[in-house]
Amino acid sequence: MSNFNGLGMGLGHIATLSKARSRSISAENFTGEKGKGGMATEGTGTKCARDLGQGWKVSPSVAIKAGETFTLADIGGSGAIQSMWISGDVSLSPHARYWILRIYWDDQEQPSVECPVPDFFAAGWGGYQQINSLPVMIGPNRSFNCFWPMPFRKRCRMTLTNLHPEDKVIYYQVNYTETDVSEDVGYFHAQFRRVNPLPYKSVYTIVDGIKGFGHYVGTYLAWGVNNNGWWGEGEVKFYIDGDTDFPTICGTGTEDYFGGCYNFDVNGQYTPFSSPFMGMNRAVRDEAYKCQQRFGLYRWHIMDPVRFQQDLKVTIQALGWRSEGRYLPLQDDIASVAFWYQTLPTVRFPALPGRDQLEII
Repeated sequence: MSNFNGLGMGLGHIATLSKARSRSISAENFTGEKGKGGMATEGTGTKCARDLGQGWKVSPSVAIKAGETFTLADIGGSGAIQSMWISGDVSLSPHARYWILRIYWDDQEQPSVECPVPDFFAAGWGGYQQINSLPVMIGPNRSFNCFWPMPFRKRCRMTLTNLHPEDKVIYYQVNYTETDVSEDVGYFHAQFRRVNPLPYKSVYTIVDGIKGFGHYVGTYLAWGVNNNGWWGEGEVKFYIDGDTDFPTICGTGTEDYFGGCYNFDVNGQYTPFSSPFMGMNRAVRDEAYKCQQRFGLYRWHIMDPVRFQQDLKVTIQALGWRSEGRYLPLQDDIASVAFWYQTLPTVRFPALPGRDQLEII
């Protein structure tokens, strides 16, 4: 039996005892060492704790200078990230994507996770958006929580880059275990992309170039609509292990893939919802079927991972309606995050968009 079974794998394993050792990294314990939490004598809370002293919330957060990269965690040995919490100046539009999260496994030079913070937590449009899913939860008013299990065998290095033109304050906590990791466990990956606008008659690529053995576990889309009318007729397609012109898996429509149907429409209005494995939340609440609306959609393949032995590509069509019952190829603002587990090495990701291309306009 894998020692990974006791490490945040759901209620089915909650009673399984484990020799794993629990640790936690935060501004109160930068290294996660045993018995070293709450020892700070200086920090962002020094002034508030001046009458109380050491042990009284002296260092609850960190200030990250403009343009700098801060190391959230650097963990040696084998183990697994169990949960992450990030808050502070991380969810304010229109510059929500100016925080970049990267995670490196086992001394790789290239990251296996590279993503703006709000999109990683399924809130790409910024601002408060409540999400009640199994691996990602957002609580009032900018509390980003992640429960994707993230095992590693040699090292985990996690960084946060501040692309804002000014210094920002971040609160964070990374909970993990020190434990052996069995050979059948993959490494967590997440890749961000954005095209704004999508060229006419183009297919949007959620992810491409995945090489290795693994399974796909989730899709997040931040979709900005530039036309009137319904926008979600496009099919999601999975090209698996050498598929070329035609995919192995082809869906029936955008809202179908994300767990809805018939335009998410109840009594003439889009109806947001959030559930353990799929959801649709809207950042703009105007009249239905009008242009310039923004949607967030997530689909976690936790119960139905898409398995691949060698390679994987995932795409989605952007299709609406035009006159005479014809499809309309859309030229929308689409951003995505693909989530998957696989063996190493990680193929280098396409270059992340620059700051101006990340901005929500």
